[in-house]
Parts: sequence; C-alpha cells; structure tokens
Amino acid sequence: LLGADVGSALATTIFASGISFAKQAAPLLVFIGYAIFSFSREDRPHSAGRVLIGVGLMLIALQLISQSTRPLSDASLFHDVLAAIGREPVLAFIIGAVLAWAFHSTLAAILLITSLVVNGSMGVDSAAAFILGINLGGGLPALFGSWSLPVHARRLPAANLLCRGLICIAGLFALPWLMASPLSAMFAGVSAPLALHLGINLVIGVLWLPLTALAAHMITSLMPDTGEDADRLSAPRYLRGGETNIATALANTVLETGRLGYVLDHMLVTAFVALRSGRTEKLKRLRVLDQRLNGYHSELQSYLADVVERTVDPDEARRALEITLYVSNLEHAGDIISLSLIDRIKAKIREAHDFNASETQSLDSLCTMIQSNLRDAASVLGSRDIASAQALIAQKDTFRSMENKVIRDHLGAKKSGRGKALRRSALFVDLLRDLHRINSHIVSVGYPIVDAAGLLRESRLRKPK
Repeated sequence: LLGADVGSALATTIFASGISFAKQAAPLLVFIGYAIFSFSREDRPHSAGRVLIGVGLMLIALQLISQSTRPLSDASLFHDVLAAIGREPVLAFIIGAVLAWAFHSTLAAILLITSLVVNGSMGVDSAAAFILGINLGGGLPALFGSWSLPVHARRLPAANLLCRGLICIAGLFALPWLMASPLSAMFAGVSAPLALHLGINLVIGVLWLPLTALAAHMITSLMPDTGEDADRLSAPRYLRGGETNIATALANTVLETGRLGYVLDHMLVTAFVALRSGRTEKLKRLRVLDQRLNGYHSELQSYLADVVERTVDPDEARRALEITLYVSNLEHAGDIISLSLIDRIKAKIREAHDFNASETQSLDSLCTMIQSNLRDAASVLGSRDIASAQALIAQKDTFRSMENKVIRDHLGAKKSGRGKALRRSALFVDLLRDLHRINSHIVSVGYPIVDAAGLLRESRLRKPK
C-alpha cells in the first residue's frame, strides 16, 4: 500500500502536468473505451473499456478544474481569504484534509491547489500546508468506506492513515524550517505543489517501509480483535472428537447439518441477489462459501465414518447413513450453485439478457420453495417423523409441476429477435433445471426415513396392462 501511494502521487504529477496532452487524449480515450465496452462480451475487454472511459473522463475533469479556477486570479476578495488562510498553517492543513475527503480524490484536490498557484491566487508556502493536509485526507475515504467491515479488514486503511498522518503532522510542524532552508529551492515555481506532493509520499514510503511490522503492531493494539468479529460459520463447532456416546455424537452431527444448510441457503440467496441486480461482484463471495461447504462436508463425513466404525447398533448405523447421505446431497447442491448456476448468471449478465416480470417472479417463487424445503429438511432429519418426510417428498412433485408450467408458459410466449431470444430462453430454462436439481438433493433426506417405514415405492412407472 505504501508503494501504491507513491505510484498514485507519481500518476498525479504526470496527469496534472500534462493538461495539454489531456485536451487531445481525453476524447479519444472515452471513444475507444466506449467502443470496447459496447462491442466486447468477455469480462477482461469489458473491464478494459471501463478503465479507458474512466481515464478519459478524469482527464476531462482535470481540464475543467483548471479552467474553472482561472477567473479566481482576478478576484481580490478570494485572494484576501487565501492570504488569511495561508497565515494559519493548521487551518490550511485541516481544509486540505477536508478537500481530499470531500473530493474522494487527492488528484483533484492537488490539481485545484496547483491551479491556484499557477494563476497567482496562492503562494507556495501557503500551498505547502494545503498539500500536507490533502495527503492526510487522502486516507480518509478508505477508512470510512471500510467502517462496516470486520476489524481485521479495517486495519489496513487505518494503518495507512496512521503512516500518512504521523509524517504529515510532523511535516506541518517542520514547515517553517523547510521553507527557510535550502531545500525550499526544490519546491519553487508553479510545479511546487506537485513536487511537494510526490516528495511527501516518497518520504512516507521510505521511512515506513522498514517499519511495516511496527505499524501493524501499533494498529493491532489500537484495534484489537473482538469476539463479535469471529466468523461463527467458519468451521464446525459441535463435532467433538472422542465422544463415547454414539447417540450424542449423532445428535451433534444433526446440529452441524443445520449449520451446513444455512451456508447453502446463503449461497442460494447470494446467487439470486447477483441475478436480480445484474452485478457479478456478489458472486465472488460464493467461492468462499463453497469452500466452507466443502470443509463442513469433509469433516462431517470423516466424523460419521468414525461413528459407524465404533457402533454395533444397526439403528445407529442406519441413522449415521441417513445423515451421511444428506450431507453429501447438500454438498452436491452447493456444487450445482458454484459450478453451474454461477455460469448461467454470469452469461445472463455478460450477454445483457433481461427476464420479464413473470419470469423473474417464477424464479423467485422456485427459490423461495427451495429455501422452505431446506428448512423442512433439517426438521425431518432431526425428528425422523414419517408424515413430515412424506410431505417433504411430495414437495418434489409440487416443484416439478410448477417448473413444467413455467416452462410451458415461457416457451409458448411470442418472442421477437429470434437469435438472441433463443439464447435468452435457453438460459432461463437452464436456470430452472439447476434449481430443480438443487431441490431434488434437498428433499432426498425424506427417502431413507420413508423407506425404513416400508412406504416407498420401487418405481414411479406404471406396470403394463
């Protein structure tokens, strides 16, 4: 991050000193970026187009900032105000920090100060205090932006602000000596704010680079871990090794399957949030959740295998098999979400397909049914109630009937734009099929219970007459 600060200051210096280049390059960059963004379908070119558009707009903004400050060179009242502020370095420092935070960009704030120096509205000595404040305020947006995150995620922007703040405050107190020393010749002329900004970041990087461990220790002491920040679903918590009571061990695994089901439910909700919003950022979270689901699956399978080896009671062995099958089915359902459903959602977003209100409502209804079945499955596994198991299995037929109706209505609707409509229709049907497979894995918990009661038919096929 220290290196990123130096790179940012270097980019600020290059962009701010290249206003004439910006006039020529900005429209070209926006046009090229728009063309790439509009006509590409792959993620990387799509993102590259966004970057080019952003750089072009930033160069245009630099021109506008430079042009908008030119009239201030003739405003005598404005000069008097700046002169008064310049005589109060602490006030100038605070205003600079507020500017950087309000702009959410040190580049824009530095360019504003540079423009004021260029048109004669501000002296170099006054600008120096503003620049120090801007470098401190540059760390505030990241700190406030991460405020809702866990404490370990807030430490990095806080450490960066700490490193910036100590050097900038020390520089504020050393400013009179710096302006009176021979070093002030390095910061003479209209480019002084840019040179000072780059110099401050170089000093911060050079001084703190060998002291990163100290900075980490300081910020950890100021922001210690709290029990609330611990992830309660990071690993199983009820699987106690060496449990001698088999019934207790099996009850503990049932508790863990409930937590496993919660992770699966979270995966499904996260996927549908991305589907509705048309943004793929949420899908990155699914990779972590799928790894967690796989971790639960491995530990539960290993624990249940140990239980089966130690038990001599056929009922307990059958119970362990029921739980093992259900855990395996939940893991398979998670694989469908992470390997198949995600690809469908990404394709829908990448290819800019929109589902109508009826189709969206159908998907939401099927998702809600899956979530309800997931909660019922946990109850059936815990109670082993035959009637509840039969009702859960019946939900599979209900789901299939609803799915078939949605597909019939979807395929029977008239559509324009044959080629794109076919691709959109195929994606919609594939999403339905993925939801069908997920639901089938969930309701399967009822089959061993109904089978043990002798109420399960061998086949759904009718016998020929």
